Amino acid sequence: QVQLQESGGGSVQYGGSLRLSCAASGDTSVSSCMGWFRQVPGEEREHVAAIGADGAPRYADSVKGRFTISQDNAKNTLYLQMDSLKPEDTAMYYCAADCCIGGTWYSGACSWGQGTQVTVSS
Repeated sequence: QVQLQESGGGSVQYGGSLRLSCAASGDTSVSSCMGWFRQVPGEEREHVAAIGADGAPRYADSVKGRFTISQDNAKNTLYLQMDSLKPEDTAMYYCAADCCIGGTWYSGACSWGQGTQVTVSS
């Protein structure tokens, strides 16, 4: 069983930065098939950044150049460095793990954390 604990959310002003952390425990690894999603009330959860089955990072177009996903395998922790934050980045951010089946990303397979709120004011 996988357990994920996000932290690092908060309130910042336009242009500010935050770093989210996701500590993973249980039978999982942060080296691949993990990622960050976000959700605004009334909207679907959307992909933000992920480390695919090949270990390569992938980003949503809306965050490319501003967000960086990384991991510390020794600590089994996934990070999301968010710079140049905009009000439209305001959302609940969720960590996801074990998102691959047979080496292919499948969001329906993900285990989820409880989320951490990010609020960006203009």
